[in-house]
Amino acid sequence: MSPTAYAPPAPNTADPRRWPALFILLIANFMNLIDVTIVNVALPSMREGLGATDSQIEWVVAAYVLAFALGLLPFGRLGDIVGRTTLFLWGVAGFTIASALCGLSPNIEFLIVARVIQGLAGAMMTPQVLAIATVTFPPHERGQAFSLFGLSAGLASVCGPIVGGLLISAQLFGLDWQPIFLVNIPVGIAAVVAGYFLIPRLPGHSALKNDYVGIALFGAGIVMVVFPIVEGRAYEWPLWCFAMIVAGVASLIGFVLWTRARAKAGLPQLLNFDLIANRDFMFGAFVITVFASGIPGMFMVISILLQSGFGFSPLESGLTNTPFSVGVLLASFIAGRFGSRYLRGRLAASGALLAGGIGALHFIIASTGDTIDHWSFLPPLLLAGIGLGLGFSSLFQLVLRNVPHRDAGAGSGALQAFQQVGGALGVALVGEMFFGTLSSGFAAGNAPHAAFADAASFALWYQVGSFLLVLLLVPFFKKGGEQGQGQGRGAPAHVAIEV
Repeated sequence: MSPTAYAPPAPNTADPRRWPALFILLIANFMNLIDVTIVNVALPSMREGLGATDSQIEWVVAAYVLAFALGLLPFGRLGDIVGRTTLFLWGVAGFTIASALCGLSPNIEFLIVARVIQGLAGAMMTPQVLAIATVTFPPHERGQAFSLFGLSAGLASVCGPIVGGLLISAQLFGLDWQPIFLVNIPVGIAAVVAGYFLIPRLPGHSALKNDYVGIALFGAGIVMVVFPIVEGRAYEWPLWCFAMIVAGVASLIGFVLWTRARAKAGLPQLLNFDLIANRDFMFGAFVITVFASGIPGMFMVISILLQSGFGFSPLESGLTNTPFSVGVLLASFIAGRFGSRYLRGRLAASGALLAGGIGALHFIIASTGDTIDHWSFLPPLLLAGIGLGLGFSSLFQLVLRNVPHRDAGAGSGALQAFQQVGGALGVALVGEMFFGTLSSGFAAGNAPHAAFADAASFALWYQVGSFLLVLLLVPFFKKGGEQGQGQGRGAPAHVAIEV
């Protein structure tokens, strides 16, 4: 076999390699999604094995999410320039190499840098996946093909905590947490080799350009806001932390002004200025940022609480978290049957279920003594998982229905970037609440069980507040356009729900 350039199929024909190619795309996407949940389970083992500080263990999560967020938009455009298939293969290869670096990390600093590379590689391959599937499948098969992406995302969310726990508990070759990354190496190599021969080559458009100044302004702004939130407590909040946040906001304002100037000149923009000027879209982007900020930090806290605070094994911790992922999977199937109907009602129900479930979990943890009954976590986590699965698809559709058709693709990519930015901010804020309270508890002489329980129950107030805010903002979404039977104009065929 040899790689061949893609040529549009003749009418009533389809590329015979489309289903094997789809399998490769699904495997790569699954590898990326499952990595998030596996890492959450492994955080306490990394903290102990590498002697990491509180802020460093936050960066293991935040570095990946932040790099992924900053890479989505520029790599989406770069795929248009150099070719989607080419960039996808580069991304999978980069993700595989970065996974090896993570697994071989000699210290926490090396691991954090490797996680940045892994996040950038994930952002390189992710935008190309649906674009390749869209072109290679005829219209009448796309629905069936795209449904498999939703299924793989659901399976990744369910399998991640369990697989992570099994890999760590097995102590393969005398290793501790390292196999959660090293297992990606054979999978990634197989995906690159098979993809090279089976995925049709989609030609790039070298005449297109990327907005590198916009990339720098947006990236610098987000990093300068997130970095001091993570590191501020370790340095006792010196003046430079607040100065950096102000500089970050100024950089984001500069990004908006730069993008407006590029739009007036008819030049390419990182984020279409029409979207920035669309108040409905920007309001929706804000809600998505708040919504997405609630989950990654929560599982960081729960994993550390169970393993470091109460001596759970990684497998026991993963199994305790599994009801949430099961709830996400069940609700995703149910939500798909509604199409684009009752979007505001579904989002309101989502906010209520998430706030209620996590609020109940707060009180369970707050009343904990010297032991935790893992079965008590099942009802609130299942309820919250149903809320998350119900909310993400309806939220994306609510925002995108007010976006002109010509901007739907850019809008969907931008919303996924805001989703990841929200996740990074959430990790930083929840980590500040959790580790700050934990340190205060130990300083006050509290017993370890009580200190961890107090810190975790306090940190969960952030999630309760963020989802209550989403619930309160639902009435401000415009009515109308919710009675169609499909997904709604411009709605993404698949939204990655990372837990």
